[in-house]
Amino acid sequence: MNYFVEVIVPLALDPTFTYAVSEAEYEFIQVGMRVAVPFGRSKVYTAVVIEKHNRLPEYYEAKEINEIIDLTPVVTEKQIVLWKWLSDYYMCTIGDVYKSAMPSQLLLESETMIQFNPASKISPDDLDDLDDAEYLIYEALQVQSILKVEEIIAILNRKKVFPVINSLLEKKMIFLQEEMVEKYKPKQVRYVKLAEQYLVDNGLADLMEIVSRSEKQREMILKYFQLHAVHKKPITVKQLVEESESTSAIVKALITKGIFEEYYLNQDRVIFGDAKQDVIELSDEQSKALWEIGQSLETKDVVLLHGVTASGKTEVYIKLIEKYIANEGQVLFLLPEIGLTTQIVMRLTNYFGNDVAVYNSKYSPSERLEVWDQVLNKSEKAKVVIGTRLSVFLPFQDLQLVVVDEEHEGNYKQHDPAPRYHGRDSAIILAKQHGAKVVLGSATPSLETYYNATQGKYGKVELMKRFTNVVLPEVVLVDIKDKYKRKQMTGHFSDVLIDEINMALSLEEQVILFQNRRGFSPVVECMTCGAVPECPHCDVSLTYHKYQNELRCHYCGFTLPMPKQCMRCHSVDLSTKGFGTEQVEEELKELYPNKRIARMDQDTTRGKYGFEKLVEAFQARQIDVLVGTQMLAKGFDFDNVNLVGIMNADNSLYHPDFRAHERAYQMMTQVAGRAGRKEKKGKVVIQTFNPYHNIIQQVTHYDYIGMYKEQMYERYNFKYPPFYRLVKLTLRHKEFEKLKESSFWLYNNLKEQLGIPVLGPEEPAINRIRNQYIRVILIKIPQNVPLVKTKENIRRILKSFEAIGQYRSVKVVANVDFY
Repeated sequence: MNYFVEVIVPLALDPTFTYAVSEAEYEFIQVGMRVAVPFGRSKVYTAVVIEKHNRLPEYYEAKEINEIIDLTPVVTEKQIVLWKWLSDYYMCTIGDVYKSAMPSQLLLESETMIQFNPASKISPDDLDDLDDAEYLIYEALQVQSILKVEEIIAILNRKKVFPVINSLLEKKMIFLQEEMVEKYKPKQVRYVKLAEQYLVDNGLADLMEIVSRSEKQREMILKYFQLHAVHKKPITVKQLVEESESTSAIVKALITKGIFEEYYLNQDRVIFGDAKQDVIELSDEQSKALWEIGQSLETKDVVLLHGVTASGKTEVYIKLIEKYIANEGQVLFLLPEIGLTTQIVMRLTNYFGNDVAVYNSKYSPSERLEVWDQVLNKSEKAKVVIGTRLSVFLPFQDLQLVVVDEEHEGNYKQHDPAPRYHGRDSAIILAKQHGAKVVLGSATPSLETYYNATQGKYGKVELMKRFTNVVLPEVVLVDIKDKYKRKQMTGHFSDVLIDEINMALSLEEQVILFQNRRGFSPVVECMTCGAVPECPHCDVSLTYHKYQNELRCHYCGFTLPMPKQCMRCHSVDLSTKGFGTEQVEEELKELYPNKRIARMDQDTTRGKYGFEKLVEAFQARQIDVLVGTQMLAKGFDFDNVNLVGIMNADNSLYHPDFRAHERAYQMMTQVAGRAGRKEKKGKVVIQTFNPYHNIIQQVTHYDYIGMYKEQMYERYNFKYPPFYRLVKLTLRHKEFEKLKESSFWLYNNLKEQLGIPVLGPEEPAINRIRNQYIRVILIKIPQNVPLVKTKENIRRILKSFEAIGQYRSVKVVANVDFY
């Protein structure tokens, strides 16, 4: 009998592949284990087994696997089901999903680079513990600093090398190329203990005699005994130095004298303290909302918690989470952005202690792998997982609750690369597989979610009062068109906003200013000939960044030193148009030279802990005024902020996007919600050229229902979600004419064969990025048309398109529910 395994390889390929195994391997292998497989002429990849069978492949002869990598599965069967759903629904390959889902350390391949870890402290004894294969790799890395996996295969003269590499990774002797840019060192904590000879009867007297001449050493030893008596736990060098108010030099002196012995213990790279068990007293409104959520979850799988900003949704989540982890279940807490995790982690760890794990793309591969293992093994350290959309891929064993905070956020949608999935919608499918419940929370729910709640598909619970009944902030509209006429503007600040900032700062309160555009100025223009510097690779003007004194493309990253004269007519009369966060920050420093001004945007938060440092500094009141982009709008809770200023509300109103008005309302309402979250009523100053715009008036009166009804009326009339499903096909090619011809061929076939609204092929507002021209085709699928069958037809037409030789070089990307 023949024995085969069906595997997924981490490549953008649709089919799964069949490989031959021996009978013994067939009996040992389980679904979810990784195997090393040969692919193509000389490549080796880490594949995951999704099925065992005896079916002979029809069109090719099955190759044998190289080796089995795991002793137990690292992927669950439910994960594989989710991957298949994501691949089908979002019209991407299952290889794309697999590659995105797995931590990079679990995806060794023949082109992976291996490097010796210079931070590893290797003693002669450690070298003696290496087997022959490990020692050969160690020797090779002393001669050549970087090796490919295929080179290691040649050195060892055998195909099965992955277990050897895994063993060296575990011993911290090597690391993968992906980690080289991280500069991440293995986490080891330095401890000290008293030498054994001083623990016997007369040891203490001898000890005091030795240190009798050094007062600081004597004080440190006494502090050691005190800490040991109180905590009855190993004592770190850091703890001993801090508690004794001494220095590490004293510790070193005591180690040299043989009084202390130092040792190292491995520690989880991300670890939180014990729970402080803060007592959370819910208000009457919160208690009622919690009870209503419980009642709704008895009949519905998904419940929307619609609560105004600062209504205390997080406290309700905590009480809900407490109930589910008491049943030994796992909980997933989804957040739209990495920056938000700082405050939420702080609040949840204060309550749940080290039961909380964090998973997002700012963590190193090693850190993500640790969380993966903790979730897979249902560790006590990962009862509650806080993460971004990436965390829906974790191998949950007993998921019972999913909380999606700020569910309306566009950041839940992955745009590039594939899979282009939506974190909120994928989390709902994940919960359904596990029989778990879902709570979606927002002060400004997405129209699709609110529609589902009003139609009875989801439960709906409302929390319309702020915690401790604090009144919602007062919104003041400033017509800056009128202010410019009356010469009442200082830079980009109206007299009203300056007066309010002065008042807030005189009361020692903090201020948040919102400008949803980074950089200093979006356009630099020659006042002589009108030329504007543009990116040579993209159809977009370059943005001026004053701090780096350069022009930068925000699409491809191209940079150019700020020119001193026009590149076309050589005039030196250059002017900047528009303004970004850098310019607001500079104007503030001129207006308030003695105040502490900071900026939060993509440029200032690039580092791993960029967000955390800014948020912690603002919370600690080390910053008086914080200027930022939309990062500021995401659920932060700052108790000393009673004034929020929106520098230009019109920026977000006029995007060529059917969601522009909905997003503008959500953004402004969320930013406004950062003000007056404690005792005092807050104030929001909105500067706009159009104060009578419907959306701005709805923000002023916190009229979500008015916005919802108006937008739904337009969505219905113009065939947009939730009444229609959207699939966007984006075509790219470096030749304009070939792109135009191929896009019309695809459009005509789709229109003819689908029989539903197909729009395009349209040139987007920015029709060239990275030297590739772009055309877009939009397919609108009505609710009464079968979704699965329509997608199958689209796939079939796309395969026909790819089969045409002259169009093969045109890249087509499908984006389902792209909004």
